[in-house]
This record gives sequence, C-alpha cells and structure tokens, in this order.
Amino acid sequence: MQVCTLCPRRCGVNRAEKAGACGERAVLRVARAALHPWEEPCISGTTGSGTLFFSGCPLGCVYCQNGAISRGGAGRAVTPAQLGEAMLRLQDDGAHNINLVTPMHFTPLVLQGLEGVRNRLHIPIIVNTGGYESAETIARWAGLCDIWMPDFKYKSTELSVRYSAAPDYFDRAAAAILAMHRQQPTVELDSTGLIRRGLMVRHLVLPSGRQDSAEIVRWLAENLPRDGFLLSLMGQFTPNEGCASFPELQRTVTTFEYQSVLTVAQALGLQGYGQSRTAAAQGYVPEFE
Repeated sequence: MQVCTLCPRRCGVNRAEKAGACGERAVLRVARAALHPWEEPCISGTTGSGTLFFSGCPLGCVYCQNGAISRGGAGRAVTPAQLGEAMLRLQDDGAHNINLVTPMHFTPLVLQGLEGVRNRLHIPIIVNTGGYESAETIARWAGLCDIWMPDFKYKSTELSVRYSAAPDYFDRAAAAILAMHRQQPTVELDSTGLIRRGLMVRHLVLPSGRQDSAEIVRWLAENLPRDGFLLSLMGQFTPNEGCASFPELQRTVTTFEYQSVLTVAQALGLQGYGQSRTAAAQGYVPEFE
C-alpha cells in the first residue's frame, strides 16, 4: 500500500501519507458489522449474513446505494485483530457466513485479520465486490475466500465511463470473474440450501439499460458453465442524490425492462435469483456508522 496497485486504477499512491483512488488510506475502516437479512436466500438463510461493510471504493458509481460509505466518509478505524474479533462475534451471533463487502482495497489488512482467526471460523467467507478488480489481488485470496460474489455492471464502455469513470470496466470485470471461477469452479449448497462454496454473479438492471444487461447475461452464458455459478439478477435500482445530474436515472426500472432481461437469462438456462418490484426501496439500505 506504499505504491498502491491493489485495484485496476493503480493510482500508485503511498496510502500511509494520503488517500488512494479508493478514498482510503492504509488504515482499515469499517462502517457496519451486523447480521444482514436482505441478501439472496442462500446467503441470508434464517438468521442472516454476518456482513462487514468496508469504507471507500475504487469504483465510485454515481448511483451507489451505499454512497454513505463508498464516498461519504462513514466508518471507523479498526485494527486487523479487531476485524478478526468482529468476525468471531458475528459467528457467535448465528451468522451463516462472513460477508466482506468491498474489502479488496484493504486486502493486505483484511487478510491479516482473517488469517488470525481462520482456525476459529467454521462458516464460509464471502468476498462481495464491485467486480472491478485486478487478477493479482484476487490471487491473494486463494484458499481464504469460499464464495466470490462480484457485481458485473456493464458491457458498454459508454455506460461504464458515464456512471463509474471506468472505461476498462468490462475487460477488468470479465477477467476478474473468470479468475474467481477458477478459484471456486463449483457451486456447493448444504442440505438447508445455504451456499458453502462457489461463485455468484450479481447484475443490477439500470433504467434504459436492458439491452446492455442482456449482453452481460449472454456473456456469462457463453463464458461460464451453466452449473458453475449462480446469477443474481437485481431490479432494485433506486435513484439517490448521486443521480441528480443523470436524467435517465431519475426513476426505478420498469417491469418490462427487468422482465425482458430475466427472460433472456431463463432462455439461456442460467440458475439463480430474481427480485420482486418491492426491492426498489430505500428501506433496504442499511444504516452505517
């Protein structure tokens, strides 16, 4: 982290002295550590996912529902040892898994905390990312990540530049998903339907973005085995203040837009999850410290 290249931005900043492209320095910051009931059923189960939301993000999407932490500064500093203890507390609280949300720009520190308690954790580790990751950083998680859960946001360069200032998003995310699949090539569920190992790819359908979404779904079908991953197709887009300068993002996704993408996924035989229209609500966004 002295010449930071943890994400594809490769800002080269000495994060001991100033914040990198992710908005964070070389100090772990966490905005929430709690049981989370609103993930996919195979993750939240009956008691919830033990979710740790990390501050900052190298992507910075304008519509981020977690904008308070990705670019709003919410969070508190913790040591790697304190992070490990938080994982153990969540396990004691009945969490089905440890769900690390946007941890990759803190990879060396998170892995230090995880390795310190790994022999006492008996539940899977999920790495939940925006998909914009480097192969080198993904490789550092081998043997420690049980379930990869990346977003796959855009096929279109025009959209990735407009909403995330990342012209290389598709190439980076596609390579990242393939690398994650090589680490976890098989989806394993236990007898209760909880995921224990594997890859789940999330895609959020955006207003006026159904054609790009269909391209993402087709790429997944063409490049991954049908039974080698789960697709979570989300329709929960909710306008927020970050969307103010984007007229097309001033509304939720229509039923037609969402259903047209879902129909493509079903026709291609992909397995996974969809969402009801009620998911597009601010009430599902957790409160952050």
